[in-house]
Amino acid sequence: MARGGQPKDRDAGPERRCIATGEGQPKDGLVRFVVGPEGQIVPDVLEKLPGRGIWVKSDRSALDHAVKKRLFARAARQAVTVPDTLADEVERQVTQRVIDLIAMARKAGRAVAGYEKVKSWLDTGEAVVLIQASDGSERGKSKLKAPEGEESFVGVLSAHELGLAFGREHVIHGALATGGLTRRVVEEAARLSGLRRTNGGNDASGKDLKTR
Repeated sequence: MARGGQPKDRDAGPERRCIATGEGQPKDGLVRFVVGPEGQIVPDVLEKLPGRGIWVKSDRSALDHAVKKRLFARAARQAVTVPDTLADEVERQVTQRVIDLIAMARKAGRAVAGYEKVKSWLDTGEAVVLIQASDGSERGKSKLKAPEGEESFVGVLSAHELGLAFGREHVIHGALATGGLTRRVVEEAARLSGLRRTNGGNDASGKDLKTR
């Protein structure tokens, strides 16, 4: 992932077709939906709900297009109810997923927060991903450099959201060591970046969301 949390093209697992763009792509870059028991469209961020999956690119404009053009009903081949707040709910769920994964990495000893700890991990090479709050001071953030690599930076969460992951009120700097959880954090952060991209591609990740 490039600085700013923008996803990079990569080979990643089985492909699914997006109902909004008509393109096939690795499902890591898509969001799965299913038709609920009352005929409502339900986001399945964890990809565990029963039923035939309906896939949409993890991008706010693609999701808005699918809702506006009633593409969920076409894909489901039945009448469905689509909540007006569907895009916001997907963003909230993916945000919570990123927070939860970072929290899991912290509990496993694979994540740290705070300028000095993060700097130490970067200096010793233990950090493979630098995490920085989207609404943190640019001057302060510029003092730390992400490790080499295309997916070495996550900048899509606010300081409040990072604080939730690390059990603090606010966090500006964090880092992840190598491991399976780190890969999942990067993948989910890339999905969240697409959902938070507005105004012609600018990242709107500075806003806080209410999390469970």
